[in-house]
Amino acid sequence: MAKKQIKVTLVRSPNGTIGKHRESVRGLGLKRMHQSVVLEDTPSVRGMCNKVNYLVRVEEV
Repeated sequence: MAKKQIKVTLVRSPNGTIGKHRESVRGLGLKRMHQSVVLEDTPSVRGMCNKVNYLVRVEEV
């Protein structure tokens, strides 16, 4: 059975945000605005996405 995946896109700049939030964005593999990455849908990835939900857009693939 295929594992579920999510697509995470950085839609706002992390400049001027809390340091832990910037680290979460980097931990998701996002470096530039409008960059997208496809990640495995795990509780840890979902937690990072929820922490920075005002910076990213999450879609199921």
